[in-house]
Amino acid sequence: MVAITNCKLFKEGALLTDQSVLVEDGKITRLSNEPIPAGYQQIDASGDFLCPSFIDLQIYGSGGPLFSAYPTAETLRQMDDDLLRKGTTGFLACVATNSMEIVYRSLDAAKAYRTQAKGFLGLHLEGPYLNAKRRGAHIAAYIHKAGLDEVKRLLDYADGTVKMMTLAAELQDDAVIRHLLDNNVVLSLGHSDASFEEATAAYNKGFATTTHLFNAMPSIHHRAPNLPVAVFNHPTAMASIIADGNHVDFEMVKMSQRLMKERLFLITDAVTECNIGPYQHQLLGDKFVTADGTLSGSNITMLQAVQNCVSHCEITLNDALNMAALYPAKLVGLQDKIGQLKVGNDANMLLLTPELKLSKVFVGGLYI
Repeated sequence: MVAITNCKLFKEGALLTDQSVLVEDGKITRLSNEPIPAGYQQIDASGDFLCPSFIDLQIYGSGGPLFSAYPTAETLRQMDDDLLRKGTTGFLACVATNSMEIVYRSLDAAKAYRTQAKGFLGLHLEGPYLNAKRRGAHIAAYIHKAGLDEVKRLLDYADGTVKMMTLAAELQDDAVIRHLLDNNVVLSLGHSDASFEEATAAYNKGFATTTHLFNAMPSIHHRAPNLPVAVFNHPTAMASIIADGNHVDFEMVKMSQRLMKERLFLITDAVTECNIGPYQHQLLGDKFVTADGTLSGSNITMLQAVQNCVSHCEITLNDALNMAALYPAKLVGLQDKIGQLKVGNDANMLLLTPELKLSKVFVGGLYI
């Protein structure tokens, strides 16, 4: 039994000081400023912020080799361990548009590793069912329209490890979309040239979210509203955004958060340096590019995304933390397990200094 004392935390939007959080059997059992019962190991937070640990629903690599270049259980373990140290205790490993051989090897890795996973939640397949017109850094030769039989085989083989998929909805048949939804895959509209009407129709059919807002989609046009406007105007559709200052200008992050509020969440879309295979990422300053100079993945952590939101986007700390934890947890239906400081939830938490530096990471209440 652990008690984290003398901490600041946000509860229902209000900043509370001198709070304590009690943990038993890996779960949060109490949040209050009442005296600590006997028998608890006490950890003094020294006035630091206590918040839920982060959830990244789109990340390609961390701490070593790129997952799609080395699609093994060991690579997932490397990502898991590295992300835990950086404060991300829940993540979807992302696989970009690739050969079906790599996709299936990634499924094998996910199935082999899931029984040992700490923060690994499953896979996000970003492709290959995209619109080549908006492919970004994805490989055109591998992009194709989804076939129902192919999707059925893939999901059967995946055995529940595919949790999210990015598709260009305007090119896919309704039968494919229905099958994915029936198999509890979170659908994200992305790498798409959808018009306002096509994007709105996709959200109404069950696309819950949008992949890296503004990237790999048409720009906002005042006489031809399109995908970004559709997600802004939709009452429930969510969107991820990369708050690194390279993929999206901070002023656009600020505007989007003001318009979307709890429908906007953070991802890193982070990659690691790679010089083999179809996706060869090279670090150029503070961003990654492909060999031809195309902007590819980011070089930020979730904590840096939160810091950027607060420092550059006039987003409150409470909102930025929710964008990094609660909102992605809600998207994948895990908000009653992770993503918020709530009695009964897993005690996966972070201590952040007033300067928003990472002080401690707790997994199940245990300091790592």
